[in-house]
Amino acid sequence: MSTDDAAFPWEDAQKDLGAGIDTSVPVSARIWNYWLGGKDFYPVDKQAGDQFAQLFPGVFDLARATRYYIARVVRYLAGEAGIRQFLDIGTGLPSHDNTHEIAQRVAPRSRIVYVDNDPLVLAHARALLTSSAEGTTDYIEADLNDPGAIVSAARQKLDFGQPVAIMLMGILGHIGDPGENDDQYTRSIVDQLKAALPAGGYLALYEATDTDPAQNEATRLYNQSGAVPYHLRRPGQVARFFDGLELTEPGVVPIQDWRPDHNPFGNGTPVPAVGGVGRKR
Repeated sequence: MSTDDAAFPWEDAQKDLGAGIDTSVPVSARIWNYWLGGKDFYPVDKQAGDQFAQLFPGVFDLARATRYYIARVVRYLAGEAGIRQFLDIGTGLPSHDNTHEIAQRVAPRSRIVYVDNDPLVLAHARALLTSSAEGTTDYIEADLNDPGAIVSAARQKLDFGQPVAIMLMGILGHIGDPGENDDQYTRSIVDQLKAALPAGGYLALYEATDTDPAQNEATRLYNQSGAVPYHLRRPGQVARFFDGLELTEPGVVPIQDWRPDHNPFGNGTPVPAVGGVGRKR
């Protein structure tokens, strides 16, 4: 963890966590926080992040592009699509413009439930993620490998009789192996989540792809570091997660091309990741 962040209540978080964090192994949520310019990481995470960036310097652009993509998706869902309930699975460490902040700026009564299985992420969430007065922000400790448990817990916090948006932002790379059994394991997990969606609900996701040789090699070496492996998928494999849903225009595309708007990062910078939004009829 960076020690120069006096604003973050680390003492309280660490009391909650106790000895539950292994600081000898890099964790993707903390590495992404480092790539995004945050301060909530340990030296082992910075080391892994720097090693990755040496092979794939574009990872910093990728990290920023994913944040802008998520912001555009949430604005669309809370605005044009009229969604007021969000189930954000694989939350990661809080950053700027988190899901609840974006959604509640558009629709203050929005209800957001974050899901993660990393104790550090959950401690951060409880310390930093606060809701608007009109809406709610809640948290579930659960593992995406058990979608039934996630849905069961989410039903206690969200009304599945009304539309819900399920978000899987960059998390499916940690689930299953796209090279085994036609990616059936991960597809079955996504299928269970889609089955739980009420009519009018949405699935929104992005995934890094195997379209950049430098990222492919960096990921291969990262997966040897002892961290939870991340498997890159072909764009077509990502698109299959939306089977049975009605895709929102422009479909499953490189994330910089999904409804681009003006942002300080700029538009059109190519990054090896695709994403999309699909609606259940």
